[in-house]
Amino acid sequence: MVNMPTLLEALEQKYGESSTESEGSEEEEGISVAIYVPRKPPRMIVPSLLVLNDCNIASAGDRQALVDKCSGVEELDLAKNKLEHWPEVFSILKQMPQLKFVNLSFNQLSSPLKSELLEDTQWQNLRNLVLNSTQVPWRNVQHILNHLPRLEELHLSLNEYDHVNLCSECCCECNNYGADDVEEDRANDDILKCSCPQVDYKKKHTHTGIKKVHFTGNPISKWNEVCKLGYGFPNLELLVVADCPIESLDIENGEENSETNPNFVRSESECESGERAESPHDSFRNLKVLNLNSTSISTWDDIERLAKFPNLHYLRIQGCRLWESHEYTEHERRQLLIARLPNVEILNGGGIIEADEREDAERAFIRYYMDKPESERPERYFDLVAVHGKLDPLVNVDLRPEKRVKVTFTCGNNSEIRSLDVYRTVSDLKLKLEAFAGFSASNMRLFYVDKDLRDHQGPEEMRYPHKQLYSYNIQSGDEIIIDYKVKNKREKV
Repeated sequence: MVNMPTLLEALEQKYGESSTESEGSEEEEGISVAIYVPRKPPRMIVPSLLVLNDCNIASAGDRQALVDKCSGVEELDLAKNKLEHWPEVFSILKQMPQLKFVNLSFNQLSSPLKSELLEDTQWQNLRNLVLNSTQVPWRNVQHILNHLPRLEELHLSLNEYDHVNLCSECCCECNNYGADDVEEDRANDDILKCSCPQVDYKKKHTHTGIKKVHFTGNPISKWNEVCKLGYGFPNLELLVVADCPIESLDIENGEENSETNPNFVRSESECESGERAESPHDSFRNLKVLNLNSTSISTWDDIERLAKFPNLHYLRIQGCRLWESHEYTEHERRQLLIARLPNVEILNGGGIIEADEREDAERAFIRYYMDKPESERPERYFDLVAVHGKLDPLVNVDLRPEKRVKVTFTCGNNSEIRSLDVYRTVSDLKLKLEAFAGFSASNMRLFYVDKDLRDHQGPEEMRYPHKQLYSYNIQSGDEIIIDYKVKNKREKV
């Protein structure tokens, strides 16, 4: 069995031993010169940003030595190690009271967390906690958050969460366990899934300091579950739920009931006409930034629901099912989004949407729906007509160049008028002219003469073989001169 290093051992391997090294031996021969270099105390050896990821660390090591070395550490990265037991994790963290950032990603931390481990412990400085791909149960998350009073940013991505449970004192039937079974069962999120109505989340769990939550890559599909994050963190400003199979922002469709789910059990406290979330944004009153990239959202109705988020200004919504059809170009898609989202200032990254772009998008939106049946026109259409009025349809002007034009080809004393396909390349044209010119394309030079500019600028050589002819703006009546390419002969010395 391979012995995994402790954090202390990994630390000393990376930054050096703390013990004083021998400065020489009495048995050494010859003259030695001693230079005195003051040694910094051990705790100063370790930087405030401590990165020990992928070091196979499985335990803490000597507690006092960690205190001596690490009491000044402010940022700790222990991602991709072998930490599995919470007592070891907290043995590490307790020796670093100045911590502001901790990354424990890709350590398997699915084991139960006993509340007594954290008794009388508070990390007053910790602002950012990363628990991506740790499989940490919700029950553990609840315990940990209660001891991080100033936490602002929480990362829970890639944890296989298909529901949210931030409510430790539920009034639903999932609490009707014997006292001896509660701790064991609650550690297993597959056994315990909170079915409290969302109104209880408003009252029971409010971690008011948390402003950013990253929830990427979890198999959660119902928006009413995502809403529990908003109720649990009422001051949330940023939420990332990219790569989650969220199907809709419709709360009513997301609610489980006895008709749609045979396994649903209504709690005694949840009556048939019980209070529900007012809207998809009811729990996200302070949300400013939302990332819905690569979700399963597939209707424009959900886009219009986003327009009702009161403080939403930055939105990412790319790679969704709504865009799987090729009905819209990229430009049309952006215009239809901007027109539907008057609250959004930055869409899919980039700069702030300027007033001119928004007005163009809103006018394009009106024209897009003006020819459709009234039953297919969204409410936003009538809102924008009230602003911009009824617009005249755009004149359908084809700005593409003519496909064929009549051009005079001249080679020496021979001239001939031919029909020319302007979507061919210069190289294609040379091959077509070999019979007329009497020599190969490789020996051919072509010069374009604009009939209107003949006297002002003269012929223009068509140098680039892959350039399409329409890029020269060739019109009927113009001329192309064919010349034989004379190779330069240089005498060898």
